[in-house]
Amino acid sequence: MSNVTPAEYLELERQAEYKSEYYGGEMLAVARVGARHALIVANLAGELRQQLKTTPCRVYLSQLRLRVTAVGFYTYPDVLVICGEAAVADDHDDTVLNPSLIIEVLSEATQDYDRGRKFEHYRKLPTLIDYLTVAQDRPHIEQWTRQENGWLLTEYDDLSQTIQLTSVAALLSLSEVYAKVDFDH
Repeated sequence: MSNVTPAEYLELERQAEYKSEYYGGEMLAVARVGARHALIVANLAGELRQQLKTTPCRVYLSQLRLRVTAVGFYTYPDVLVICGEAAVADDHDDTVLNPSLIIEVLSEATQDYDRGRKFEHYRKLPTLIDYLTVAQDRPHIEQWTRQENGWLLTEYDDLSQTIQLTSVAALLSLSEVYAKVDFDH
């Protein structure tokens, strides 16, 4: 659907049976995920929730919409973490504005978009400190961390490695992120 205003998008989206992203007047249906993708998301959320339960940080899954106000982009990250009070876009309490950490689990169809245009939009979020892209076909995580003069990329591809998340003061073990994931199917 094209030439839709943000207000029209939100009205349609709140009644829809499926999720859509929005950018530049266009709505794009969000693809359904497979079992491996869902397991990795559950592993990520479980690890983060366990480590952050005594902090002011909260873990949210892809049911919560994010707005990147600077570019008028609406999306549903696989995992996002907000530390402190969630800033919401309106009285509906279903669109947040201020994540510290965003994680996207890549698929063959979305990996270029998640690393490219979507990350370009995410970089406009002043609160975002860490952005992770997580492969689902092999152990491989890219961590983009905001620096004073840009973004630093660190890659992890060994199940014995641990990722330090400065945004939320947590550690992610690749062995836990990929626990019970079968890469052969």
